[in-house]
Amino acid sequence: MSIKVYGIKNCNTMKKTFDFLAEKGVQYDFIDYKKQKPDAALLEGFLEKTDLSSLVNKKGTTYRKMSDEQKSALENEETAIPILEENSSMIKRPVIIYKDGSLSLGFDAEVIEGHLK
Repeated sequence: MSIKVYGIKNCNTMKKTFDFLAEKGVQYDFIDYKKQKPDAALLEGFLEKTDLSSLVNKKGTTYRKMSDEQKSALENEETAIPILEENSSMIKRPVIIYKDGSLSLGFDAEVIEGHLK
């Protein structure tokens, strides 16, 4: 299994990630949320390896535009998963799944490199 990188192609953080992986000569499969919406099974798999508050991108405009009621729904896995399925831009980017099954969120060169060893 090669590593899998999940995100949105035109995101600046994703572009940094792609450049970094290319610089390191790392082969990866990219799954673009705009072409392949995340489903509940995928999100539940992420949540087996990280917590919900880390997975939700609270810095983006989609989150900031939400009502307080919607934001509070993102604090519970049961209500958050359907929201994230429909609003994939609210998922922290990138989500990287490594060969050993571990996961990292966001672009952090040191963290990514540590997982590649």
